[in-house]
Amino acid sequence: MAIGKSVKRVDAVAKVTGRARYTDDFFIPGMLVAKYVRSTIAHGRVKKIDSAKAKRLPGVEAVFTYADVPRTPFATAGHPYSLDPAHKDVEDRLLLTRHVRYWGDEIAVVVAENNLVLQEALKLIQVDYEAYEPLVAPQASLAKGAREIHSGSQNVIGESQYTVGGPIDDALAGADVVLESEYRTQMCQHCHIENHVAYAYMDDLEHIVVVSSTQIPHIARRIVGEALGLPWGRIRVVKPYIGGGFGAKQDVILEPMVAFLTLKLGGRPIKIDLSREECMVGTRTRHPFEVKMRAGANKDGTLVALDMDALSNTGAYASHGHSVAGAAGAKSRSLYPRAAMQYHARTVYTNTPAAGAMRAYGAPQMIFAVEGIIEETARKIGMDPVAFRIKNVARQGDADPLTGERFQSCGLIECLQRGKDLIRWDEKRAAWPKRQTGALRHGLGVACFSYASGTYPVCLEIAGARIILNQDASLHIQVGATEIGQGLDTIVAQMAAETIGVPFDDVHVVSTQDTDVAPFDTGAYASRQAYVASNAVFRAARELKAKILEHAGRVSGILSGELDILNGEIVQRKDPSRKVVSLKEVALNAYYDKERGGQLTADVSHKTCTNAPTFGCTFVEIAVDLPLCKVDIKEIYNVHDSGVILHPVMAKGQVHGGVAMGIAAGLYEEMMIDRESGYIYNNNFLDYKIPTAVDVPDIGCEFVETYEPTSGYGNKSLGEPPIISPPPAIRNAIWDATGVQINELPMTPHTLLKYFKKAGLL
Repeated sequence: MAIGKSVKRVDAVAKVTGRARYTDDFFIPGMLVAKYVRSTIAHGRVKKIDSAKAKRLPGVEAVFTYADVPRTPFATAGHPYSLDPAHKDVEDRLLLTRHVRYWGDEIAVVVAENNLVLQEALKLIQVDYEAYEPLVAPQASLAKGAREIHSGSQNVIGESQYTVGGPIDDALAGADVVLESEYRTQMCQHCHIENHVAYAYMDDLEHIVVVSSTQIPHIARRIVGEALGLPWGRIRVVKPYIGGGFGAKQDVILEPMVAFLTLKLGGRPIKIDLSREECMVGTRTRHPFEVKMRAGANKDGTLVALDMDALSNTGAYASHGHSVAGAAGAKSRSLYPRAAMQYHARTVYTNTPAAGAMRAYGAPQMIFAVEGIIEETARKIGMDPVAFRIKNVARQGDADPLTGERFQSCGLIECLQRGKDLIRWDEKRAAWPKRQTGALRHGLGVACFSYASGTYPVCLEIAGARIILNQDASLHIQVGATEIGQGLDTIVAQMAAETIGVPFDDVHVVSTQDTDVAPFDTGAYASRQAYVASNAVFRAARELKAKILEHAGRVSGILSGELDILNGEIVQRKDPSRKVVSLKEVALNAYYDKERGGQLTADVSHKTCTNAPTFGCTFVEIAVDLPLCKVDIKEIYNVHDSGVILHPVMAKGQVHGGVAMGIAAGLYEEMMIDRESGYIYNNNFLDYKIPTAVDVPDIGCEFVETYEPTSGYGNKSLGEPPIISPPPAIRNAIWDATGVQINELPMTPHTLLKYFKKAGLL
């Protein structure tokens, strides 16, 4: 049995020895390099670009401006293609623009022989602008008479609403207690280790090859075709190993440009490798949210109503746009499904870097607000915050209140009970004084989360898997789903080994995705891959196993229905101890039998029409140093219901990474914008604070295993959920320690100082 075991990762040796090859490790003789000319204003129009001096510089191959590129607008978001106009991504991007919409917008591109020449050429390009007032805050974009960032938009990209459980005002009017609060979350960056990088060349006059660090190779192919007006079959996208993405590489950022450049320069190989500063500003960020909340509850601890109003800042371009705000309302809806709920969201353009997909896709922003108002409600009615949540959270048999889809697996109450025991909640609360004094104060906090496993029914969820039996009885498996460091290659090998009945070490994975040969899959996002791919792998493995047993029946003379595969051997189904024939013998015979020889293979494309919610919680103990306005995390536990845990060690790794990112969002990270100019003045790791090993404590991780029947192996989402609940849990712990509610992120010393002064603690 392979499922549930911490087998060695299939890419372990390659990655620890440095043999794993990433996009930047590939080199083609004669490769040119390219760099964008970026705007030095946040809002305006380019009046003139003088590139004459740059073009004369020896080693410069070409300079292209907004006047030289196709005028076809395209969308960059890595969403599945939609036939429904209401679900289509907003096509508001050009390869290069004359209308500047943020500081760092791409207005020209230079191609040179090497980076030294490239840097000199960039200095020689002169740009004249017609500057407008930057609209940095959403309120400024929505103000009457504000200049439109995109023509005809009125600076609103989308708006949506749902109501469940009856009119929200009626539900609130009937509640014993009603509370109102406002919450704010910040703009932050993915900070993946590998920067965005891509190169392209033409292998013949009709075929453009793009090699890219992308989470979505098949979608990237389509978007390149749309941007350049080319048939998709003329484009081939290859994804090597990826050095992290977290959603930033779920946008097609460099691929259309490198394809355009190789097309213009006779098929020569051309690479764009963004610097860290460019990645911070010129790729994607997390959407900042401003959320107004109302909650109603009865004195017996029943949550009656939740009213959520969100304002999302998408920045200068749509990218994933309003879908993030829409997903935020959908993914938080499952958490307290028996309360009446109303959700309203708007997404607006501003003159700030474009926001896109980022780990957990809107859920951290919304659940920060939801778990904030839940904490306030529990304390208002005088109920223990854990007990209040246990009374009201989702449980087995509940359903999504909007779609009516039943939760077929839900262990959230067990997660809360387990987390409470781990942190010794009752013991510590009993030991600490009700009102603490002194410079150092301790607090406990809890927050829950819910998340999805993919994007169905909003988007189509397709996964492909191909498995081949080799002559020596080993297997090769290839999936369209992308390995981005999360361990997917190992997981699909475990799945195939489990279902077919062969040793894990006999399954070999083709890791690189190549759109010319890899099965179709929409890519890595929305914690979908192990869930969606599981069904494709299960079907392909089952089909191949049936073919193997059918051929084994011919070889052995025993009916295939009486046979099984156990540890790589053909055995009798009723008596597995009785070996019939070796799998290797069957494989050789299948290939070389004179009459019935042929390769045994299975190739499956599966559409998943389900979406299993994942649940869990975070418990945290902190110490707050009042004079320093510093939060020290003493203990933190993340307890998950992610269905069946396929690989315990990798699962814990996902949790540790997610919780660390959650701590970073809660206490450290924020992109800082000059309100007058729109300039990001901490666009590097010297000024943008990410936590180090010194800042992150030991992270406790537990799983409450349920079985999710809509998945091939009982699993559901895991990669993204761990980031969601640490910030509100820390926020609630600070309140517990100090009596002060912090309703904005990040909770840096500067933020705490403001709140503590206002509360009279300093």
